[in-house]
Amino acid sequence: MSSKLQNINEIANILAIKIENIIRESRKSAYRAIDFTMVMAYWNIGKVIVEDELHWERAEYGKNILNNISKRLTKEFGKSFDERELRKMCQFYKCFEIRDSLRPELSWTHYRRLISVENPEARIWYMNEAANSVWSTRQLDRQISTLYYDRLLGSHDKKIVTDEAEEKLQKIIPEDIIKDPYILEFLNLKDYPALRESDIEKSLINNLQDFLMELGNGFCFVARQKRMRFEDEDFYVDLVFYNSIIKCYVLIDLKLGKLTHQDVGQMDSYIRMFDALTKQEDDNPTIGLILCSEKNEAIAKYSVLNDAKQIFASKYKLTLPTEDELQTELNKARKRLELENME
Repeated sequence: MSSKLQNINEIANILAIKIENIIRESRKSAYRAIDFTMVMAYWNIGKVIVEDELHWERAEYGKNILNNISKRLTKEFGKSFDERELRKMCQFYKCFEIRDSLRPELSWTHYRRLISVENPEARIWYMNEAANSVWSTRQLDRQISTLYYDRLLGSHDKKIVTDEAEEKLQKIIPEDIIKDPYILEFLNLKDYPALRESDIEKSLINNLQDFLMELGNGFCFVARQKRMRFEDEDFYVDLVFYNSIIKCYVLIDLKLGKLTHQDVGQMDSYIRMFDALTKQEDDNPTIGLILCSEKNEAIAKYSVLNDAKQIFASKYKLTLPTEDELQTELNKARKRLELENME
């Protein structure tokens, strides 16, 4: 009987692992779909303008048409559609006129960097390498900035060049390990009445393995409600992790509701105290992550978060996105691009 039960458990575990992989892949696909939908929208906008501008570019009024279009779109959708950005979309279309050649794994930020590559063959090569090797936008920028393609093409010993490039890619910075948003649907808290921050914290600990997988590679759990004593007062950090890849502690503070200046200031204090009391000499500077149910773009722009050196804020979701929520994320993506373009 015990042998039969063991077989049932083994089969259940195998099936559970397969199902978990399906869920995680669908989660990744959902957010990739958001990015690529925006990419395709910008490609189509560029196509419409480029194909039509041939009819009016020589006319006296032609130079004002794009400006008028941008004013209307900016009023309706924000500064992501100002004249400069519309010209980038036109350039994007001209650089990648064959729509089917675009790689859905890449975001608009990837393509904004790619259109700066003048050599068409190098541009396509960087695009495919970025997609196949899952380069972040920062990693793509590093490779383009160091002329990886040109050096590889002109080198007799290509292994030396590829080894050097791989070494550069291994230099991960804090921004590379922080996600936004984090999907915490495994907590099963979407219908939980009177939800409190302590409930989320408790559930994360109870589902620590799933949370570690959502955090990403290199994270190890250190402590819950880590106490730090300064003079006669005690301070508590919700969760503490260590990331073995970038060799630093990661403090996580859980917040219900909208991000506030007080949240950012509190995390700044926690980092300073933790570095003074706990961090070892061979550890890199501690980073802080504020996990909030609602972000505040104004605070993200006009606070130390804008520098993105040691403090980060990410949104968490308790459910996988529905079709309507994906559309909402599209609208938010436009706003994020707008903020990026203003910097």
